[in-house]
Amino acid sequence: MQLTLEIPDQYLQDHNQNQTAQQIKLYAALLMFQSGQLSRGAACEFADVNIYDFFTACKLHNISAINTTEDSIETDVLRFQQRFN
Repeated sequence: MQLTLEIPDQYLQDHNQNQTAQQIKLYAALLMFQSGQLSRGAACEFADVNIYDFFTACKLHNISAINTTEDSIETDVLRFQQRFN
């Protein structure tokens, strides 16, 4: 699915559009992960980043990446198995 956002030019002056789009996806994934809407694996997939980059972003934004339920871990494992098998 493609989503179109209108962002005022003043916020894009020094940024590449692709870089800004990737950053917005990462921030949205971080927020949805933090609020419990996405598991770690789903957030990585949403943001199109690997788990290490996601953990780095969590640390940078003071978001705990460890407090998770057993169901969330199981969901992550299944998602990664499906993606890489």
